[in-house]
Amino acid sequence: MNILFFLCGAVAVLFVLFISIYLIVSGIPAIREIGLTDFLFGDTWKSTSKDPQFGILPFILTSVYGTAGAIIIGVPIGFLTAVFLAKLASPRVAAVIRTAVELLSGIPSVVYGLIGMTVLVPAIRTTFQLASGATLLAAIVVLAVMVLPYIISVSETALTAVPKEYEEASLALGATEIETYFRVSVPAASSGIAASVVLGVGRAIGEAMAVMMVAGNVPNMPSLLESVRFLTTAVASEMSYASGLQRQALFSIALVLFLFIMMINAALAILLKKGKKS
Repeated sequence: MNILFFLCGAVAVLFVLFISIYLIVSGIPAIREIGLTDFLFGDTWKSTSKDPQFGILPFILTSVYGTAGAIIIGVPIGFLTAVFLAKLASPRVAAVIRTAVELLSGIPSVVYGLIGMTVLVPAIRTTFQLASGATLLAAIVVLAVMVLPYIISVSETALTAVPKEYEEASLALGATEIETYFRVSVPAASSGIAASVVLGVGRAIGEAMAVMMVAGNVPNMPSLLESVRFLTTAVASEMSYASGLQRQALFSIALVLFLFIMMINAALAILLKKGKKS
């Protein structure tokens, strides 16, 4: 059984190694040919022109801004919802909200994009009197809704797992229930809450279909009320007909996206270690 468990655990490591090696082998040639500086910091993407340019800075900044905006909106809502479900809600109310959260997590990305395209995009166009409502703002709102189930579910599980003795000791010392929840339970569950944020970031930065439908898919420098293109949508929209250097450049974009996720996970691990030491 020990060997079986070890093999099952090794599968995940092997998959990560395989994906890492494949992306490096496929993505490095284009970066060498284009030039690292021109590729990462170039502000023009014209992959099909006679004189092609492969600058992905607009895609990088759009992904960063879009993910940050979704997390800024989604984390407070998801975190407070998790606290409510774990500590304050009655069983009947909690059951209804949990069911809704589970349904949110099961909705396909294309449905989010379809609803955003038919409801949110026209609303933004009318509200701000724009030629097109397919903007970075629409993508941020859609992504914020999409990350909520991950943040709520994982955070609630972490809060529920906090030993009751911690809260009872805090209440016995004269703290109110709200003080106990936010000064005792939340710090004790910080690792699980942080994991929920990482899942949310991964979901937001890796989403393609929904943001393609609501963001306009235009390689502009990011602006809240303009059409933009994310790293993921750049790959998804051109991979079907790409060839040669263009195809290699798309693999390089996937490599950059993969490195982003790795850096986010590493930064979170460092912050959690510092928090435990302090």
